[in-house]
Parts: sequence; C-alpha cells; structure tokens
Amino acid sequence: MRPSWVEVDLQAIKDNVSAIVDLVAPARFCAVVKANAYGHGDVPVAKAALEAGANMLAVATVEEGARLREADITQPILLLAQPPLEDINDVLHWKLSPTIYHPLFLESFLAAIDEQLPRVHIKFDSGMHRLGTDGATVQRLAAAIARSPKAELGGIWSHFADADSDPEFTNQQLDLFNGFVSTARDTGLKVPLVHIANSAAALLLPRSRQDMVRIGLAMYGLHPAPRTPLPVKLRPAMAVKSQVVHVRRLPAGARPSYGRIRELESTSNVATVPIGYADGVTRRLATVKGAALIGGKRRPFAGRVTMDYVVLDMGPDPVEIGDEVVLLGTQGDGLVPAQQWAEWLDTISYEVVCGFGERLPRKYV
Repeated sequence: MRPSWVEVDLQAIKDNVSAIVDLVAPARFCAVVKANAYGHGDVPVAKAALEAGANMLAVATVEEGARLREADITQPILLLAQPPLEDINDVLHWKLSPTIYHPLFLESFLAAIDEQLPRVHIKFDSGMHRLGTDGATVQRLAAAIARSPKAELGGIWSHFADADSDPEFTNQQLDLFNGFVSTARDTGLKVPLVHIANSAAALLLPRSRQDMVRIGLAMYGLHPAPRTPLPVKLRPAMAVKSQVVHVRRLPAGARPSYGRIRELESTSNVATVPIGYADGVTRRLATVKGAALIGGKRRPFAGRVTMDYVVLDMGPDPVEIGDEVVLLGTQGDGLVPAQQWAEWLDTISYEVVCGFGERLPRKYV
C-alpha cells in the first residue's frame, strides 16, 4: 500500500465538541458533518461528536444522511438544503429532517408521507441570498405544516454570510432574523428550535446562540476567524502524512520535476514523496513557497507537484527512504497548519481540509 494517508485524531474531535458544548450551554449542539465531515470521515466523526455531547447532525445531501443511517446512527439528521423532489421518498425512508423553502416541495413532501411524523425545518434568508426564502413564505410554509397531521415543524433557521470578519453585517442579519421569529411567535406560531449560529458566531457572538448552534469548522479544531482570539482552546484533528520513497543527491543548478521551474541553489538531497495533486496537494504549493516537514523542519518543494509525487529540498541535511513526511500537521517542533496552506494558496482552511481525496486512506487515532 502506498505510504500516504490522512490521520484523524478522534479524541481531538471529542475534546473540541465538549469544550464548545460547555461554552454554548444551554443551547443545543448540531455537528456539521457534510462533505465527508470536511474530509475527516463522516461516520467516525459523527459518532465521536455524538459521544462528546452533540444532539444533532447536519449534512448537505440525502446520500450523506443515508450513509450515517446505514452506520446505525439514530440521532436527528438535518438536511441543510432542500433536496430534489425525486429524493422525497429517500428522505422519508432514511428518516431525515429536510430544510424547506419552496411551497411546491412542501406540498409534494406532505403528499408522500405515509405513517411517519417527520420534523421539517424552514430556512429564512436573512442576507446570505443563497438559499432560503422571505418571511411571508416562511409563515405560509409554517402554517401549512401546522395544519397538516403528517409532519411537525422542527425549527426555523438562517445562515450568516460573514460572521468571521464582518460583525456589523452579522448583527444586522441576526436582528432581522430575531425580529422575524419574534413576529412569527406573536402570531401564535410555535417554533421548537431557532438557530442561526455557525462556528464563528457561536464562539464570538454569544447572543446568536439561541436554541442551537451549528458547528462545522471549529469541531475539527480549525479557527473560524484566525485574527480573533477564541474563548475555547481547539485542537486540529487532521494531519496528512507520507514517507520518503526515493532520495537523490543533486548538484547546484539541477531543476527537478516537470517544467524545471526551480533551480537548486546548492548541492542538495532531494526526497521524493508519493503524494500529489490527485490527492489534494495542489500544484500551486511549489510556486508559493510551500513546504512540508521532514525531521521537524520545513522543507521547500524542489519543483512542481505532480499527479502522484512531490519532491522536497533537504539542502545538505540527511534523509532516508522511509522517513516520515508531514504535509499538514505537526512533527517535533515543526508545524504546517491548515491556515498556513490557506495563506499560501489565498483560500480558506475549509477548502484545504476538504480537498484531500479518497486516494488517501483515513487512519483514526
């Protein structure tokens, strides 16, 4: 087997969940495990989060929810988007709680229900303008659910557009959402759960926590607002590791890998590592001064990342076949966090951890 893998620390997941559960209490905790738990592995992470105090899970697709049910997970699972009409029977079969924002979907959903009494959530668009609907439609949907003996209203929710960096707009969204919920309740609408807070808001804006928080990034130990101190200590759960499979001592002036884009400044030991852009190690890392850890020190890329391999410049330092390589994570005193990748690549840590593909097996520690 190729010696490259993603290592996931489930105890870190549990510790992060437990710390946030304590912080946001009495609000409930919804663990967001969409996109294969942000690349960490949805079933193991979901079970770890539930063990540590999560009350609910959230996914993006029916297929993601079905995979959790097939793993004998029985806790509530929220679909964060309204599924296609053709998926309604699967939603019911797997006992998932759909998010709804179109009357046609609700009509079709209610018509398909036989014996169940599923809980549905309605999404109010408070300013993200991606999914959700206006207040009048939310009230119309909620009234239809209240009249029906076939389903129950599980909650009304919304989503922040910029909770990690724009507190003014975040507070505007929160005020709009709270105002709508208050008005709806004044008309007699009973809403079991009101939720809007994501990781950044749950940690940094206490008044946004309401009945439940939806935690994704922070559960994985990643900082949702890197320039702002957090009230809890988080521990990253993911590391990406490999081993050296080939070593060449090359003279100054040599240009390893495709395109010959980088010239060695001096005689160097160059280590070949069996991981590449097909695994999520993007080609751009070689042109933005990216590095990986060998022997606890950052080693720059000696040339372009290829589909299956990278080459690392050790300089004069010794290296042997079988030596551990850490592309993401810690090794000795060395550290290459997801946020460092995000800064190198002008992106966000979400994209970094979600980018490591299925060719890399997940190992749980």
